[in-house]
Amino acid sequence: MSAGQVVPATGAGQVVPATASQVVPATASQVVPATASQVVSAAASQVVPAGQAVKEAVNAIDAPGTPESRWRAWPGLAALPVLRHSTWRSAVVIAAHPDDEVLGVGGLISLLAAAGVRLRLVAITDGEASHPDAPDPAALAARRVGESRAALAALGAPAMEIVRLGLPDTGLDIRQEELARTLREAAAGFEVCLAPWEADVHADHEAAGRAAVAAGLSPLFYPIWAWHWARPADPRLPWDQAVRVPLPPRARTRKQAAIGCFASQLEPRGQGLEAVLPPRILAHFDRGEEVLFG
Repeated sequence: MSAGQVVPATGAGQVVPATASQVVPATASQVVPATASQVVSAAASQVVPAGQAVKEAVNAIDAPGTPESRWRAWPGLAALPVLRHSTWRSAVVIAAHPDDEVLGVGGLISLLAAAGVRLRLVAITDGEASHPDAPDPAALAARRVGESRAALAALGAPAMEIVRLGLPDTGLDIRQEELARTLREAAAGFEVCLAPWEADVHADHEAAGRAAVAAGLSPLFYPIWAWHWARPADPRLPWDQAVRVPLPPRARTRKQAAIGCFASQLEPRGQGLEAVLPPRILAHFDRGEEVLFG
């Protein structure tokens, strides 16, 4: 499929493109995007030069992180205000890689689909770089795209519209302007935008979040890797702009089934590399709630 083409997740029928109407901000509050020359250090509350950003991110993601037991023992999550989404009529979900949308807001997608909300997934890359030594990156990309479709069906959202941009995995930081223009078009006509957090200490996640802001979409951000490198009450996270989405048992069960569809990310990658999503990471996404930053 050509980049930017819209298809239903089931593959059946043609979807009428969204109109060019203005996207309504999801919230009045906004997170100030990081500048191009700075990145928040995951090791301490400090700002480091951009030249250290990649090394910082690798260290933060590969280093031993915060166990899920500490997050569950922290009363701060339960004290967050509840997101009111019952009046939403449409929502666009931006994902840097296949599985981001499920890990970050899979439960919310399930709830919105059950309520009949119009949903669109903008998949920026096909995730072909998740296995550095993959003999056939194109085959890996195709596998991950198939996993994403299966996951949406598991969430109860098989008719979710999908726009696949096909941009290079791990290369989004040099395509900011192009990506912002594309996201503006892809999100036209949708009331709410959900995007990866722009300070997640993962280059593609951050680039996707910044592009959503640059596109004027006023996104609600979903963190992913922050649950690993951050800690309860961490001052680097915008708790004053955070909301939670309680997940009823059915939505929580659907989310776990959807995560299970991403077999490529759950299996050891060979060459001594563990799975992209080992059990200690997956534990962060088996909660009875999801958290968003406004």
